[in-house]
Amino acid sequence: MKAVGFTKCHPVDHPEALLDLDIPAPAAPEGHDILVEVRAVSVNPVDTKRRRSEEPQGGPRILGFDAAGVVRAVGPACTLFVPGQEVFYAGVVNRPGSNAELQLVDERIVGRKPRALSFAEAAALPLTSITAWEGLHDRLAISEGGGAGEALLVIGGAGGVGSMVTQVARQRTALTIVATASRPETADWCRGLGAHHVVDHKGDIAAQLKALGVRPRYVFSTSTTARNWDQIVASVAPQGAIVLIESQAPIDARQLMPKSVSLHWELMFTRPMFGTPDMIEQHRLLDALADLVDHGRIRHTMTRNLGRMTAARLREAHALVESGTMIGKVVLEGI
Repeated sequence: MKAVGFTKCHPVDHPEALLDLDIPAPAAPEGHDILVEVRAVSVNPVDTKRRRSEEPQGGPRILGFDAAGVVRAVGPACTLFVPGQEVFYAGVVNRPGSNAELQLVDERIVGRKPRALSFAEAAALPLTSITAWEGLHDRLAISEGGGAGEALLVIGGAGGVGSMVTQVARQRTALTIVATASRPETADWCRGLGAHHVVDHKGDIAAQLKALGVRPRYVFSTSTTARNWDQIVASVAPQGAIVLIESQAPIDARQLMPKSVSLHWELMFTRPMFGTPDMIEQHRLLDALADLVDHGRIRHTMTRNLGRMTAARLREAHALVESGTMIGKVVLEGI
């Protein structure tokens, strides 16, 4: 089958950073696995990070996490899907990825594709939505409908994860949402997704929040955490909580002690990577997300569609993500 992968780590502008490949198709699904014909994928920072830093062992590495497609076969233990159903999912880091014609994936981390969306639009959603949902509900322990009278600060509001944090929080909690953005177009994007306020993360975040009369009990930092750490510490309310999804540079968690602020990590790969007893929660939340989309309460975040997936176009998508200026998500469809 056709696939796009890499055999050696290179910068994104290297002609062999990603290669068009012809590799064996997956075997028939076993256990809880389903075989999916991949119709569309999107690119996340985790794709670019692994391409840059993880040398493949024993053959080419196929990246890709977000995907939308059609079930072609199911394993003997499967109960959630049958061949012919349209699905979307985010895969896992320790299995071959979605940048291929076919992919095996555990059905317990797969949801039904929203009927209101194309495959390309649906492919923009899974990884960022799972990260947002788990970060808000599982890590920060904000209940559905909860948070009245409290505020949430979203660092990096116009990025892929930030876009979904704002939407999920607006639709499933009573929180006041403050997103950060530094350009007029990204600020408008955040407001369009439901942020009550927008502050500039290139300025004094704590001073801007004080001027708004907002003291966030919760902080969801999606990027540049180390750069903004002092501002986050200054901004968060005593006995508040912070969730982080990246660790590009060290931070000093000791600064949180005077306020008794709790610190949480969110990695949406944890459940499938360790096969936790509750990994089916990702299937359930993706189905719930699909319902919200189909009822017009959450919108997709695809802002760029580069067309059919080739190594050259996927390198272009990786470059866009690495630029740090993307609004929403970049998608490719077909191979």
